[in-house]
Amino acid sequence: MVSRPFPDRVAAVAALDDPARRAVFDLVARAGAAVSRDTAAEALGVSRRVAAFHLDRLAEQGLLVVEYRRPPGRGGPGAGRPAKLYRRADDEVAVSVPERHYELVGRLLAAAVTESIDTGAPVQEVLRRTAYDTGKTIGAAAGNLPAALADAGYDPRQQDHDGGGIVLGNCPFHRLAQQFTPLVCGVNLQLLRGVADGTGDSSYLAELDPGPGRCCVRLRPAGAMT
Repeated sequence: MVSRPFPDRVAAVAALDDPARRAVFDLVARAGAAVSRDTAAEALGVSRRVAAFHLDRLAEQGLLVVEYRRPPGRGGPGAGRPAKLYRRADDEVAVSVPERHYELVGRLLAAAVTESIDTGAPVQEVLRRTAYDTGKTIGAAAGNLPAALADAGYDPRQQDHDGGGIVLGNCPFHRLAQQFTPLVCGVNLQLLRGVADGTGDSSYLAELDPGPGRCCVRLRPAGAMT
């Protein structure tokens, strides 16, 4: 559901805990153009070595993007090595505990509304299909059902009583599910059906089974479905 694993996103945000590094990031983020090590050092009143250390650390965490460029008017033999420049990365880094993926719901809704406008198909029908197809892609990428559920932030828990199956201890769309329960739980159901099919695991089937402190969908053993 997300391009970067959760531990990587935590590490990226943690990199900004250092006040000097946060000042370097803010400087680059506000700049209208890519920033060199010399420019950062001069603006912040630190040595070039210190500026380079923080800039490279931010780049390693994916918060800055590195590019190499010679100053205007300098080129050809004898122009020297291109300068290493830094600019803010276009992708955002978000961390939530418990893990949430509101962006995914936004993308599904936007895609469904757009297709409905373009084709005239009922938006709810398109949304169900879009959620299923997205889930199938997620499942195929993960390779197996437990990994797909864990990577997607569902906190899967094997349950031995009450018919068994897999209970999902976290809803990645919690706040939206609280406000728009039928809509979001319906998206969750189709998404998770797609995830299961994408992994090729036919031993579990997703069904709506809302309860306190967990996702509205449960994965029951295929033979136990009612």
